[in-house]
Amino acid sequence: MHELSIAMSIVELAEEEAARRGVQIEAVHLKLGALSGVVKDALLSCYEMACDETPLQGSRLIIEELPVIIFCTTCQAQHPLNSIQLFCCPKCGTPSDLIVQGKELEVVALEIKECAPNPA
Repeated sequence: MHELSIAMSIVELAEEEAARRGVQIEAVHLKLGALSGVVKDALLSCYEMACDETPLQGSRLIIEELPVIIFCTTCQAQHPLNSIQLFCCPKCGTPSDLIVQGKELEVVALEIKECAPNPA
């Protein structure tokens, strides 16, 4: 299950940012393309495990799922695919391997809570 190693990497990245900025992470926002090879439910479950006993424990992973969008050279336009099994333009039927969107696995935002400064 490679989702666990991905979740651990996300947690590590967020922990580093939290420590650098002196903040607490409340949520991690992620874009997940349909062709990323990552199962959303497995990643959500693994994220909880990866956060256990870390500063991110109790934080949320918010996933925006992205459809596959291809560029059709015949139509000269971008179109979302009807099925990821058939890489053809849904308008004209021309086969296309020009993927514009759908491979993403990207942390795009962190929701933070400012921590009170420690008195000196």
